[in-house]
Amino acid sequence: MFGMRKKSGDPELDAAVRELAGADTVAFGGVGFAGTLLPATEAYRRVEAAFAQRPRQAREQVDWLLRHGSPAGRAYAATLLERVDPAAARAAWTALGDDDGEFTIFTGCTMGAATLRRYAADRLAGPHPDGDAR
Repeated sequence: MFGMRKKSGDPELDAAVRELAGADTVAFGGVGFAGTLLPATEAYRRVEAAFAQRPRQAREQVDWLLRHGSPAGRAYAATLLERVDPAAARAAWTALGDDDGEFTIFTGCTMGAATLRRYAADRLAGPHPDGDAR
């Protein structure tokens, strides 16, 4: 499923992308009563930070993730694009709108399920109700 990927030259970025490629859950903050950060959330933050330090390498890895990641990994990839290239993010969400891949979503203590189709439609509809771009 994950195909061959060109390494970025940044071992931390590469490890984060590998984590996101296999993610089965999307969460942008802590989950559960303890507010624990999931490994995928930490990986998302590492890739997000890489855009400031190595934008070309980060973009290449996110583009790969859009093509080869799990459904949750592709959702993370499209979300990462929202801040650095809104037009590319919109194109990614549009392309993901035909995908019925499923994943789990956490918002704080609340767990739910989504398909990429539904999640993409929500992203294309506008800002998240709490004002966060995610």
